[in-house]
Amino acid sequence: MTSMIKWLVLPMFLVSVVCGMPAATKAEESLNLNVDAAILIDAETGKILYEENSETALGIASMTKMMTEYLLFEAIEEGKVKWDQQYNVTEYTYKISQDRRLSNVPLREDGSYSIQELYEAMAIYSANAATIAIAETIAGTEDNFIKLMNEKAAEMGLEGYKFVNSSGLNNGDLQGMHPASTNASDENVMPAKSVAILAYYLMKDFPEVLETTKIPKKTFRKGTSDAIEMSNWNWMLPGLIYEYEGVDGLKTGTTEFAGHSFTATAQKNGMRVISVVMKAVDADGNGSYKARFDATRALLDYGFSQFSKEEIVPAGYKIPKHETLEVEKGKEDTVAIAVKDPISMVIKTNEKELYKPVFTENKEKLEADIKKDTVVGKVHLEKSEGTDYGYIIDQAAETEVVTTEAVERASWFSLMFQGIGKFFGNLWNSTTDFIGGLF
Repeated sequence: MTSMIKWLVLPMFLVSVVCGMPAATKAEESLNLNVDAAILIDAETGKILYEENSETALGIASMTKMMTEYLLFEAIEEGKVKWDQQYNVTEYTYKISQDRRLSNVPLREDGSYSIQELYEAMAIYSANAATIAIAETIAGTEDNFIKLMNEKAAEMGLEGYKFVNSSGLNNGDLQGMHPASTNASDENVMPAKSVAILAYYLMKDFPEVLETTKIPKKTFRKGTSDAIEMSNWNWMLPGLIYEYEGVDGLKTGTTEFAGHSFTATAQKNGMRVISVVMKAVDADGNGSYKARFDATRALLDYGFSQFSKEEIVPAGYKIPKHETLEVEKGKEDTVAIAVKDPISMVIKTNEKELYKPVFTENKEKLEADIKKDTVVGKVHLEKSEGTDYGYIIDQAAETEVVTTEAVERASWFSLMFQGIGKFFGNLWNSTTDFIGGLF
């Protein structure tokens, strides 16, 4: 039996060597997380540091609200909505707000609330009726709003998503008032990778969101008879039960369908990461708040202990075997080239030597006059061995390669002699090729 196993394994090994496939696979590196899916990325570049079943669509519950937040910030930026704009409570938002089984700040039936306070209730307390109120403000109805959500998801390049409401609740919790274009039991779904992309764009385009998501507690309508204490559901914030250094966001999510999920972000040692865990359970297979924070802690510990931001290619780096490029019609036959800007990347601390710069030259031939800092190609990094998950978006660690000097155009007299020399050189090569062919 042992010899048979060896003969089965050997061809697989040979294929990996011949084809240049990495010996390590995603399955070989596991953090043993008790989750249905997980992903960890560098928040600056979108480089994937760890992933586990990240492309399977799962319930996202209130992590949905990151899309509602994005569309609100966008509407504010475009002048369509203002922070001090008043929202008048509808029958829909009033009835949902009175359901204390759900996360809510109670709204008065005849009440008026600013977009600012509704946003804070959504971002800090995951208030569902407040979220629907924002959706109605932006699009008129929640049905119209989910069209915007799905359109923005497509624009961001998300995959495997389906938005059926603005809050992340199961439609069954919306008392029969769910968007007409959806089914009564529908719930928002998305793969962990797409959740990470959403979080990436939210923080990249509107970093001010962290000013609110980092607030552990705040009083809604402070100083009024409607005052209610809002405690952040992100219990990893400083001062809360599962606090973790550097955590300042981003969004929890919990429904029976989605389980206990969490999109976190933390910054430490000059590096910010985004993590997503979906349907976390404990050792007994039971979902809990603790389970999602334990899984998140494991991801963050892994990211900050195993990775660091390193400068791999410095500015001015001369590429081996590509220190110069040929130049046509110039006073010089070649021009010196080098990397314009440095390439820095978050990598495992012991893998810096595995990343090598690869030069890709522009297709156009260089012809004088050539000025200094003319772009002649690009350098990108490739890993020589081991697992590299790539990026959540279509990009790579690369920088431009430029000329480090100028090359003037040769005079007509010099060009004439260059032409004569090239003619006789080509003639000589053709003659020797012909003679060589005879023998």
